[in-house]
Amino acid sequence: SEESRSSSHLPSDRQEGIGVCGWILVSLSFLMVLITFPISIWACIKVVREYERAVVFRLGRILSKKAKGPGMILVLPCTDIFIKVDLRTVTCKIPPQELLTRDAVTAQVDGVVHYKIHSAVSAVANVTDVHSATLLLAQTTLRNVLGTQSLAQLLAGREEIAHNIQAALSSATEQWGVKVTRVEIKDIRIPMAMQRAMAAEAEAAREIGAKVVAAEGEMNASKALQQASMVLAESPAGLQLRYLQILTTVAAQNNSTIVFPLPINMFGSLGQKSTGG
Repeated sequence: SEESRSSSHLPSDRQEGIGVCGWILVSLSFLMVLITFPISIWACIKVVREYERAVVFRLGRILSKKAKGPGMILVLPCTDIFIKVDLRTVTCKIPPQELLTRDAVTAQVDGVVHYKIHSAVSAVANVTDVHSATLLLAQTTLRNVLGTQSLAQLLAGREEIAHNIQAALSSATEQWGVKVTRVEIKDIRIPMAMQRAMAAEAEAAREIGAKVVAAEGEMNASKALQQASMVLAESPAGLQLRYLQILTTVAAQNNSTIVFPLPINMFGSLGQKSTGG
């Protein structure tokens, strides 16, 4: 179980008992509760909510090596103190971190870490402030992981980088009783000069692609015209029909163009006369 795993992270001296003197003090405290009953019962009974666990210290040692709750717990006066631990998921915002990528580009990155405490005993006994420690570790891990990536990898592989950060955080916070459930990279800010350079590079790439597409279109059109000219050369009647189709298209438009249809054979006879002359 989680509590049994957490007890393995505790120092070995905490596995010892409270000793003879400790038992005498506990007995006196219990006797005092009995003498002042039922007034003392209101000071001894504590309520732990469903999403909380209570770590009880008896004479400075963790009682039963596991957390108590939820429900009512009994705390002896003078000898027992307890600390409540919230087990709900905590959303922690990582402030913007300025870092240098692998290709020497300065960037500012911020993110969000979602974590929760799965072992209240470890969270209390192994770290002073578990929330502050998790936040600081998240900032350091974010800079370390992103510093090994190039700017292109940083922009294109957010999900993979977030999983790497989550794995590193989970491994480091296991002894604190913390489980990192999700890491998200919110925003990546780069210098304005770099943004303009990237925009110019993308625009140049688009222009090159557009010119390549236009050149391919011209080449395909020229090949189609060549094939059409070969077909029309083999069929003079087809050329006549094409000529009439062009006249119909021109006449259908609202313009002031005057078209005088002339037989195509006339151009052929004129060409023969000029050649013969």
